[in-house]
Amino acid sequence: MTHRPLTSPAVPAVPRPSATVLTVALSLLAGACQGCSKGTSPASDKGAASSAVAPTGAPAGEAAPTAGYKVGMVLVGPYNDKGWNQAHYDGIRAVLAKMPDVSFEYVDKVNPADRPNVKGSQVADDLISRGARVVVYNSDDYKDDALETARKHPLINVIHVSGDYAWKDGKNHKPQANMGNIMGRIETAKHISGCAAALGTETGKIGYLGPLVNDETRRLVTSAYLGARHCWETYRKKKPEELTFKVTWIGFWFNIPGVTLDPTKVADDFYSSGFDVLLTGLDTPEAALQAKKASGAGKKVKYVHYDHKAGCDLAPEICLGVAYYNWAPLYRDVIERSRADKYTSEFVWAAPDLRDLNGEASVIGFLPGPALGEQKAQLDAFIQALAGGLDLFKGPLKFQDGTEFLKDGEAATPQQIWYLPQLVQGITGPSK
Repeated sequence: MTHRPLTSPAVPAVPRPSATVLTVALSLLAGACQGCSKGTSPASDKGAASSAVAPTGAPAGEAAPTAGYKVGMVLVGPYNDKGWNQAHYDGIRAVLAKMPDVSFEYVDKVNPADRPNVKGSQVADDLISRGARVVVYNSDDYKDDALETARKHPLINVIHVSGDYAWKDGKNHKPQANMGNIMGRIETAKHISGCAAALGTETGKIGYLGPLVNDETRRLVTSAYLGARHCWETYRKKKPEELTFKVTWIGFWFNIPGVTLDPTKVADDFYSSGFDVLLTGLDTPEAALQAKKASGAGKKVKYVHYDHKAGCDLAPEICLGVAYYNWAPLYRDVIERSRADKYTSEFVWAAPDLRDLNGEASVIGFLPGPALGEQKAQLDAFIQALAGGLDLFKGPLKFQDGTEFLKDGEAATPQQIWYLPQLVQGITGPSK
């Protein structure tokens, strides 16, 4: 589909730093930072929260930057998960490597399983007490923590990734001058992921390893299916009813033993039951790791990775591609405007640059994998069609329960896509 900026321009994105240790104030986070430690400058890959970097002088004719400006980040999962959280971490490192006067600290694995009884807002309070002027929350699960932090600290800019409280035209608008939302329009790259899966499958059975079920995950699964269906019909010249597209939800963004389904087992079940291509919506790489294991056992399987640019490195020969986020442009914009006291609340849903999909300025990318082989030409043709205005969120489309989603020729509004209430017909697996 053709993506357009919503209420604000498609500004660059901020990547998120990785797991770090905050020296937690008092006993607030006692026990929460085991395994965390003070960090180094972004140039180091040793992990942990960053220490301040000595500021440099400004070029002639420019005002000197604010020395010691600090960014804090709260991460829902491990910084090195080869997925969602690492994409944020790598993004912030890329930004801060060019901002020697900016320091940062972060805490990862802030979720009920890894840090029981620790709220994201408590972690943010500690980051702010240690000098953070900008606080980034990197998960939809933090929407209320982000709002609480913004209200409690009106002089601190709070950035919530993937939420919608700052969206004036959204369903959940809660005005707060110092809080904004950023997100990349990954739906386009999910279209491309689905297309790659359809081009790569030999059985016509595509699986999707899903996290929890909400509006975001429904729209991403649907985006992948629509891309798969289009390429199955257009390039494979097959009927849609000959394509099986199934999602299994594990219950969270990554495995929590005893709480979620085990994604390793779910992936194995797909591969052992005739599904030869598996897409993933998880923060973690089980789809790739189990594909590599199955391939080693003689099965003809492939996978499509998600979140992190290096996803094909896990098993290159069976990787069809990876849909990924480049958070650096958005984070750079937020930090630069915050330092200059020019940041204002906004909702940014940044579109990819389909003319230069893997360029530095594109917030969303897709890297084709070696397993595509000769089908890469067809994937390239599909991407060109998207760049030319092909809109897959266009009717006729029905929801799973048979009710009408879009009439024939009707294009979905941004709100209809963002708040998708059900999966569409053609997808096997629950919508709730």
